[in-house]
Amino acid sequence: MSDVSPTRSAVIEQKDERRAMHEGHVFLDEKCLLLAGEILRELERYGQLQRHFLALYTGAQAALKAAVVRHGLQGLQVYPPGGLDSAKLHVTARSLMGVRLQQAEWQAGTVGGSEPVQPSPEARACQLAFAEVLARAAELASMSGNLERLSREYQRSVRRARALQDVMLPELDRSIADIEGRLEELEQEDAIWMRQGISG
Repeated sequence: MSDVSPTRSAVIEQKDERRAMHEGHVFLDEKCLLLAGEILRELERYGQLQRHFLALYTGAQAALKAAVVRHGLQGLQVYPPGGLDSAKLHVTARSLMGVRLQQAEWQAGTVGGSEPVQPSPEARACQLAFAEVLARAAELASMSGNLERLSREYQRSVRRARALQDVMLPELDRSIADIEGRLEELEQEDAIWMRQGISG
């Protein structure tokens, strides 16, 4: 039974509240659909990039082995980094339904500074291979963060939509029905008193 006084204005107020809740539920449903669509698109891009990354990583491992065979582990450890010291990570952001999505781009630095004592094509191939691995790793990391944020927001929106649909809207419907029932009883009582007053 509702604690609200049974008046027409209370019924109108609760119906307005129900309408607003229903609009919120519709909005959350649409938000969930948009988020789910973006999650699927991001997962597809992530899968493609991950396959590409693994292929690059396998190639980088092979290049590293070849460079170690040529220079030895100690010789390769003192090899100049090949522009890694001036590389930058450029991050651009966008928003989808309040969720911050990022795209990271690894911008390789200019190769300069000290020249290697014993330059070789194997060491150069190793530099280039790992620079490419770093670039793809940055993209994968930003996509992974996007998927995590999208997933959290999707779960939060689903919980809110369910709470509205399964708890708050039915409670409000029961409250409105209770107030209208009590209001009808009061009006019937008033009508009986009026008839008794007229006949008396």
